[in-house]
Amino acid sequence: MTITTERPPRSESSGSDFARLARKIADAGLLRRRPGYYAIRISLVAGIYAGGWAAFALVGDSWWTLAVAGLLAIVFGQVALVAHDVAHRQVFRRRRASEMAGRIAGAGIGMGYGWWQDKHTRHHANPNNEELDPDLDPNLLVWTQDQARAAKGLPRLIGRWQAFLFFPLLTLEGFNLHVASGKALTNPSLKHRMLDGILLFAHSTVYLAVVFWFLSPGMAVAFLAIHQGLFGLYLGSLFAPNHKGMPILNRDDRPDFLRRQVRTSRNVNGGWSTDIALGGLNHQIEHHLFPHMPTPNLRKARTLVRRYCEELGVDYMETGLITSYRQALSSLHQAGAPLRHVRVDA
Repeated sequence: MTITTERPPRSESSGSDFARLARKIADAGLLRRRPGYYAIRISLVAGIYAGGWAAFALVGDSWWTLAVAGLLAIVFGQVALVAHDVAHRQVFRRRRASEMAGRIAGAGIGMGYGWWQDKHTRHHANPNNEELDPDLDPNLLVWTQDQARAAKGLPRLIGRWQAFLFFPLLTLEGFNLHVASGKALTNPSLKHRMLDGILLFAHSTVYLAVVFWFLSPGMAVAFLAIHQGLFGLYLGSLFAPNHKGMPILNRDDRPDFLRRQVRTSRNVNGGWSTDIALGGLNHQIEHHLFPHMPTPNLRKARTLVRRYCEELGVDYMETGLITSYRQALSSLHQAGAPLRHVRVDA
C-alpha cells in the first residue's frame, strides 16, 4: 500500500486557503512528475549501494572495513529517502509500481514497508498531534509535560535528561527500525505481512551471512555496531529538524488543513548540499502540503508557499540546520521538566 495522505474536507475543496494555494502550485507545473531526475537519482543510489558492498568484500577483514561501514550507513539512509519518495507516489503514477519499488527499497535496508507506510500515513494526517501522531508516542522519550507527568519505566527515567541523551539514543534507531518492523508482523491487520516477513527474513539472513563470512567474529560485531549505529544517527538527524520543537496539537486543536501542516512543520534553509543530505525533507512545509510533489520541485514551491503564507498571516518557520537541532533539543528539555522536580526510582 502506498501512502494516502489526508486531503482537505470537501467543504474547503473549492474556496479554501489551501485550494487557492493548490491552484497556484498546479498552474506553475510543480506537481508534474520528474522521471529523468528520479532515474538518475535511483541509479546513483543503487550504484553506490552495490559499490559499497563491493568495497566491503574487497577490503575484507581489515580495520578499514569500519570506514566502509560508515559509507554504507549513509547509503542506507539515502535508500530510505528513496523509499519515502516512492511511497508518496512521487516517482511512479501507478500504485502497484510504487508499492513494488518501495518494498524493494525497504528490503535493501531491512525495513518493513507495510509497517512504515501505515505509521507515516498517520503522521502526515495529524503531524505533531500529541494523541494522533505515532511519532509522538512516549515509548522512550516524552514530547510534552503531560506525557512526562504520566511517564513510567524508561521514559520516566530517561525523560529527565532526554535532551542530552537524544543524539546518543539515535544510534539505536537503526536497530529499532528492524525490531519494530519485525514486531509489526504479529499484527493481523497489517496488509501483505507475509510478503513483508519474507523480505525482512531474506535481508537479515543475507546481511548477517555476508558480514560474518567476510569478517572475523570480533570485527563483524564492530562492523554491525558502527554500520547500524551511524545509520540510525543519520536517519534520526534527517527527521529531527522537521517537526521537533514545533507547536504540538491535541485532539481538539484542529485548524484547517493548510494551517495544521504549516504550523507544525519547519524548513531548513541551505543549498543543494542540504537538499542532498536531507533528501529534500528540509522543505518539510511544502512536502506536507503537497506530499505527491517530486522532491526537486519543493525548492521551487517554497517561494510560492512562503509568499502565500505571508499574505495570510500564517507563521512560516525556516531556520538553519544547527538552529533546528537547538530548537528540538530545547523543546525536549522543557518537556522533561516535571521529571527533574520529582524523585525517579531506579
